[in-house]
Amino acid sequence: MFAARLLHARVSRCGARNVGRIAALASLASAKSRSSSSRTYAPQLASARLPFLRSIAPTAPLADSPKTFPFSVPVVRTLQSLELPTAVTFFVGENGSGKSTLLEGIAAAVGLPTVGSDAVRDDATLAAQRALADRLRLSWSRRTHKGFFLRAEDFFGFTKYLAQLRADLQRRLAEIEVEYEGRSAYARGLAAGPSAGSLADLERRYGVDLDANSHGESFLRLFRSRFVPGGLYLLDEPEAPLSPQSQLGLIAMLKEMVAEDAQFIIATHSPILLAFPGATIYTFDEQPPRRVEYKQLEHVRLTRDFLNDPEAFLRHL
Repeated sequence: MFAARLLHARVSRCGARNVGRIAALASLASAKSRSSSSRTYAPQLASARLPFLRSIAPTAPLADSPKTFPFSVPVVRTLQSLELPTAVTFFVGENGSGKSTLLEGIAAAVGLPTVGSDAVRDDATLAAQRALADRLRLSWSRRTHKGFFLRAEDFFGFTKYLAQLRADLQRRLAEIEVEYEGRSAYARGLAAGPSAGSLADLERRYGVDLDANSHGESFLRLFRSRFVPGGLYLLDEPEAPLSPQSQLGLIAMLKEMVAEDAQFIIATHSPILLAFPGATIYTFDEQPPRRVEYKQLEHVRLTRDFLNDPEAFLRHL
């Protein structure tokens, strides 16, 4: 159907004597594992295959580039190789640190479709990020052309677009009823077929009224509806429309999707999302970006300390 194609364009599952010995070995292995985990990164989720995108690096030192955006951003200017050994990678840092800029550059370099906005190659606001993309070298274990790039602000625009498209289709069906009054049901059915089919496709994929749900429910439904196994997904601050409970729901979805051979690179501020098991985390509050453990993150320490004693913070404000 035309509308369905339009949507696709706008955007793109032992004997008894051995029991004690086995238990002792298991206890020893567990103790070694606990000791090792204190010195290394969290264990990676079990996965049959490596991530698609293995690393990102500049083709040449970016410090030699003109000091214009995006090459004026410190983390971009000092960028070295970022290894992506796990299925989920997080970019974390303060606003203006450059995490979203680099994510947009990666999206342009990969050529991923967007959800709810102009294609990266056509978006006038991403011209600088396309220049950055030209200076990036991507190393793949397996090249994939599946997936998408989604920014929080694009989600809000997309729900409005869907609501308008649904209203337009319903209005056209009402017009056909008037125009074909007195005609046979067969004639009315032929005339209404394209619009009715497009409306049915729209509602089957996104629900009867996506915009009527809470932002969190709408985001999770949209995310699930566009997901295809075996893809690379870049998400910029997906926590924006999500409550803490919905963020936990997103983590559950990410775990299911990783099991379906998906890879994610996510820019976020959320301590909840950053707790995803086995994820690789890069802090953009240092130059160049550095890999860190979850408990080392300032975002995590500050949130934990505030929740433990909010008055200790509030009385100084």
